[in-house]
Amino acid sequence: MIRDGRHAGGRAYGYRAIAGKAGELEIVEAEAEIIREIFAQYIAGKTPRAIAASLNARKVPPARGKVWNASSINGNFARGGGILLNDLYAGRIVWNKVRMVKHPTTGKRISRPNPKDQHRVAEAPHLRIVDAETWRAAQAIKGARHHESAIKARAPKRAFSGLIKCAACGGGMASIGSDRKGLRVQCSAHRESATCDNGRRVYLDEIESIVVTTLRTHLDHPAVITEYVTAYNEERRRLKRQSGNDLARLTRREGEIGRELSRLIDSIAKGVPAETVVGRIQELQAERESVARAISQAQEGENIVALHPTAIDRYKRDVIELAAALKSGDADQNAGVYTRMRDLVSAIVVHAKPNEPGIKIDIKGRLAALCGADIFPNISAIPARAMSGGSMVAREGLEPPTPGL
Repeated sequence: MIRDGRHAGGRAYGYRAIAGKAGELEIVEAEAEIIREIFAQYIAGKTPRAIAASLNARKVPPARGKVWNASSINGNFARGGGILLNDLYAGRIVWNKVRMVKHPTTGKRISRPNPKDQHRVAEAPHLRIVDAETWRAAQAIKGARHHESAIKARAPKRAFSGLIKCAACGGGMASIGSDRKGLRVQCSAHRESATCDNGRRVYLDEIESIVVTTLRTHLDHPAVITEYVTAYNEERRRLKRQSGNDLARLTRREGEIGRELSRLIDSIAKGVPAETVVGRIQELQAERESVARAISQAQEGENIVALHPTAIDRYKRDVIELAAALKSGDADQNAGVYTRMRDLVSAIVVHAKPNEPGIKIDIKGRLAALCGADIFPNISAIPARAMSGGSMVAREGLEPPTPGL
């Protein structure tokens, strides 16, 4: 099918499916003009961030989601995604870019990029949107910038790189360089797509100092964490009882779905046109998966969580080491304590309003780290709020157990 010039992937920006012709696409000229504009601006020296901000300012409908951002234009060099790396715009259909593997811990299927020598290519000149010269020029720039980025990526990272979030939009905050006072971070959504109004620049040293002080305070008072864990366990027991009441109903429904699917499949074998029942079969299959997950959750044990004193003592020592490590600035030498802190902290949310002094920080911690075992990863266990120059208090609130744990 692909060798015939038909497309086996999902919808690509700039194209639409031709009704009644499986895998056949046609160019949407209005979107194709945007693609040509992106390539022209990129070759002229405009950055993907600037291009995205311009498109958003003009309210141009994005390829996906609600807004354009730099990553949707830039794409992923290994996977070949994004506007600038999509071979379809050069009139080529490329497949076998990724393979699906099972995650060793979660069991979920995830994609992994294949080496380029395993890619399969079919020419599709009728789908070309940008000419060969434009495509080659853009790829040459992409290749050079990718090489520069790879060199920068090998540079040592800070203790909480990737964990710092903007409270205004929930997006990540990234380094924007240093001035005489130190390294600064800013909301990536503000920089890359101009979709966040908060462009406040915050010194990373200030954030790290507040995080260390807050962690030290809360680890010195484990009663605060114990209170959270008690409430967490009570909520888990309540959900367990509720799930138990639903188990019989779910089991009955699972049987009903199985019987109805069998009847529909038998009807196809007896000559009923498949297209008349395929929609219902897909609905039932989706419902069966949902019911199976609900049954699995209802059958779980109570999995009571308990704090591990040794784990708390270990992290007390680690926080002291982290304070010293941040002063030394040697990321290679301090990689071990950085890793252990990242086991404890899942997110650092920065409240930094424009034109207002000081910052506030929410620290979200991992419950598993304080139990001495990886029981419930990614559940906020020690939310704490800190204000620069002020006091630190525990924040109220309980997040119910993550479904499927």
